[in-house]
Amino acid sequence: MKYLCLIYDQERDWDAMPADEADAWMAECMAAGQEIEAGGHLVASEALHPVAAATTVRIRNGTLSVTDGPFAETKEHLGGFYVVEARDLDEAVRLAAKIPSARTGSIEVRPVVDFAEQPA
Repeated sequence: MKYLCLIYDQERDWDAMPADEADAWMAECMAAGQEIEAGGHLVASEALHPVAAATTVRIRNGTLSVTDGPFAETKEHLGGFYVVEARDLDEAVRLAAKIPSARTGSIEVRPVVDFAEQPA
């Protein structure tokens, strides 16, 4: 089964991090991704640009609204994701725990709907 692991962190922590510490953190993130891939679990992964680059689209009463930034004001922002293949939720959680942001932010793990397996 596929699971989406959404990575949430506080961007201001990144901004305040010294360059050498940021480089070490990035190397740790890359190593975690390589470990997940080497285990045959990686389906896809991407990092996202900072939340300042986000655009939120809404349609209310037939009117399009486009605003800069994320939908909700939060301390932690979506910074990237992994899609992993796992036997069950327990294995998906073990994989998510390898992502360094689990120590400083949070990793939301959600099963991906497989529409091919849905009843007609």
